Amino acid sequence: MSATPAFPPVNEQMDEIRRGCIDLIPEEELVKKLERSLKERQPLKVKFGADPTAPDLHIGHAVVINKLAAFQRLGHQVDFLIGDFTGMVGDPSGRSKTRKALSREEVEANAETYRQQIFKLLDPERTAIRTNSEWFGGMSTYDFLALSSRYTLARMLERDDFSKRFKSETPISIMELLYPLIQGYDSVALQSDVELGGTDQTFNLLMGRHLQGQYGQEPQVVLTLPLLEGTDGVEKMSKSLNNYVGITDAPREIFGRTMSIPDALIARWYELATDLPAAEVREIAGQLEAGSVNPVHLKRRLGRELVRMYHDSAAGERAEAEFDEVFKKKALPDEMPEVLLSKDTELLGVLVDHGLAKSRGEGRKLVRQGAVSLDGEKLSEELHVLRAGVPGVIKVGKRRFLRLKEA
Repeated sequence: MSATPAFPPVNEQMDEIRRGCIDLIPEEELVKKLERSLKERQPLKVKFGADPTAPDLHIGHAVVINKLAAFQRLGHQVDFLIGDFTGMVGDPSGRSKTRKALSREEVEANAETYRQQIFKLLDPERTAIRTNSEWFGGMSTYDFLALSSRYTLARMLERDDFSKRFKSETPISIMELLYPLIQGYDSVALQSDVELGGTDQTFNLLMGRHLQGQYGQEPQVVLTLPLLEGTDGVEKMSKSLNNYVGITDAPREIFGRTMSIPDALIARWYELATDLPAAEVREIAGQLEAGSVNPVHLKRRLGRELVRMYHDSAAGERAEAEFDEVFKKKALPDEMPEVLLSKDTELLGVLVDHGLAKSRGEGRKLVRQGAVSLDGEKLSEELHVLRAGVPGVIKVGKRRFLRLKEA
């Protein structure tokens, strides 16, 4: 573990903690916890739980992880809980139907990618990775039934998503009703001081407060954060909508996608997606509101900051220079995937096989839109055939390239 931290004054800590928050329940309790932490030189235990239901994270997911990193910079300890037990059950939060449970193999594979990715932002010295199978895997039937007695069915059905499903006669399994209790008990097992989550998790986070009180612990403070809009500026960031920036993306991809966001999102992305100090973020928002700076300059800096966070500063500068080469001078990037075609191959097959299109249907659509070119010439034939061993560069959209190698 790291040496005993030098905690900033409580008012400075609260300034960083409040940044971007939707709810802080209750704020006065957090102030008291921070005052005690400062007096006793003991870090708070800050919890975040994630069911390993998807293997890759984007910067929308990283909004909460950024806040965890902020707590660490203030001297506190993070318990990053991988819900290997709950991931095999399925979280109904915000859903209109039962979510498919995962197999043990799927959970373990996804959990391992989380372990690899979160340390792009978190300090390993102030992070404990836990799994809730540690306590649920060996819990007796008696103890589990005792846990189920800590809350009433009537209160559980007040939850919005359960209420809607109950009224519409959509099936709700008993296991789903138990899920909030299971998640809440995680806070009891970890003796958490603070728990973070998205706004869709508020009910479950408050359940943690309730159960800690039931088990004679000081209740945790609940901190909720908003959902980040994607590059389209409208919908929540999502891989399925292709409006995301992945935290494992190449620097040029992170920078290029950031440059595509609407100006109205610049301040919000600075606030929720970067680790710049709160005072500096407020200054940037003020400049945008006053119109005292060209938004493009701030968008460029935003792109560099995001690349720095997930790679390094030098990579951010290179990505910006490459962006200018590609989009201002119409040059090609220095590095791109390469393939040698051993036989004549349909264009659509190459696009799908090398990640330039998700499906043949999407490939056809891209060709019809004029988004696919070969050596600078737009391809208009969906059934175009690429010749074996003939060199060239395929470009799809603005940022996807594939070099065809010469035989």
